[in-house]
Amino acid sequence: MVRRCLALLSALALAACAYPYTPPALAPVSRPAETAAGALAPTEAREPVTILVSIDGLGANRLGKGLTPRLDALAAAGVQGSMRPSFPSNTFPNHMTMVTGLRPDRHGIVDQKMRDPARPGVTFRNTDPLTNRDPFWWNGTDPIWLQAERAGIRTGPLHWVGADVAINGKRPSLWWPFDNAITARQRVDTLLDWLRRPSDRPQLLLLYFDAVDRASHNLGYDSPEERAAIADSDAEIGRLADALAAMRQPANLVIVSDHGMAPVPPEQIRPLRDVIDPAIMESITEGPLLAIYPKPGRDAEVAARLKRPPAHLTCWAKQAIPARFRYGAHPRVPPFLCMADVGWSFPENPKGFTKGEHGYDPADPAIAALFIAQGPAFRTGRTLPRFANTDVYPLLRNLLGLPPVTGIDGSDAPFREIMVKR
Repeated sequence: MVRRCLALLSALALAACAYPYTPPALAPVSRPAETAAGALAPTEAREPVTILVSIDGLGANRLGKGLTPRLDALAAAGVQGSMRPSFPSNTFPNHMTMVTGLRPDRHGIVDQKMRDPARPGVTFRNTDPLTNRDPFWWNGTDPIWLQAERAGIRTGPLHWVGADVAINGKRPSLWWPFDNAITARQRVDTLLDWLRRPSDRPQLLLLYFDAVDRASHNLGYDSPEERAAIADSDAEIGRLADALAAMRQPANLVIVSDHGMAPVPPEQIRPLRDVIDPAIMESITEGPLLAIYPKPGRDAEVAARLKRPPAHLTCWAKQAIPARFRYGAHPRVPPFLCMADVGWSFPENPKGFTKGEHGYDPADPAIAALFIAQGPAFRTGRTLPRFANTDVYPLLRNLLGLPPVTGIDGSDAPFREIMVKR
C-alpha cells in the first residue's frame, strides 16, 4: 500500500510540474450512503449517463474464455459484437477514430509516431508528453467531448487518448493527465466520484484501461501477467457496473477496444536492420508497421530497396498504399510504409518470448476489437455482425441526443435494430 501511494504521489508531482492548469482531484475510494439499518439511502431520480470504456488490446476473441465473467455477463444482458479497426490498427489513431467518426487519414492522428511538414525536425511520439500533449498535433480533431460541451452537455473523459490536450484551446469539464501509474481501480473510483456530484455531474464519461496492452507487449501474449491484467480489467468494469446499480444511476455502457492482439513467437521476429539501411533511410516506428523516411536525396534508392523487402513484409510508397486501407492522403503519412504478415514483426530489439502485437491488417480476425453495449437504450441478447469502428461515434451522438451529422466515415446503421425506441 505504501509503495502504491508513493507511486501515485510521484506521478501527481510530475503532472503538476508539467501543467499550469490544475485538473480535478483523483477520487478516494468511496461508497454510496447507507441508512442506520445498512440499506442504501434514497437517492434522487437520475437521467441515464453514457459511459464509453476502452480496454486497450483486448480483442473480441479473448471473451468467453473464463477470464472475463463480468464482460461476458454484460454482453449476454445487452448487445455484443466485434469491430474492424481503422488502418493503422494502433492505439492513438483508433481511439481518436471512435470519438470523431473519421478515419486516421482524415482526423490527422495517423499513427503512434508521426511527422508533419509544418513542424520540421519534430517527431510526435505517443510516449513523449512534450509532443503528445502539444495542441499542434490535435487541433485538426473535434472529439465527441468537445462537441457535447458546445451543446451544453458536461463531459468527463478519463485518460482517453487526446483528452488531456487543450484542443483549439478547449477542454472537457473534467479530465486528468494520463499516467499509467494510476491503477484501474483508481480510475473507476474517480469516475464514480464524478458521478456522485449533484451539481456538475457529467452526462458523457470516457474511461481507458491500458494494462492488457502493456502486459501483452512487454510480458507476453497469454502470459500469466497478461491474463491477470485481463481479469483485473474485467473485475473493475464489473465493480463499475455494481456501483452504478448501488447509486441507482442508469447508464448506457459501451465497452470497446481499439484492436486485438496477435501472438508473435520468437522464431517469427526479425531485427529491424533486415529492412532498414541507416545510410539511406530511417524508420520512426518498429514491429509490424514501419514508417520509413528517406535521407535527403535518397528517395530513389529507398524505393528500389523496398521493392525487394524481406519475406513476410510488404512495402508501399505512400501513393501506392492499397485503397482499401483508405490511408495515404494526409501529409503526416510517411513516404514509405511496410507492414508485416500477421504474426511476424521487425522490432529494433527482438524479445525472446511470444509477444502480443498489433498494427496488422485490420481485416484479420486476430485484430478484431470487442464491442459490448448494455443499458436502458439497448435491447438484450443481441449479437451484431462485424462493423467498422467509425460507427461508434454516431452511436454516441444518438445516446447523447445530438443531431445526426454528415461527412463522417461512420454510420449508426449497425445499431438501428438493437436500440430501444424512445
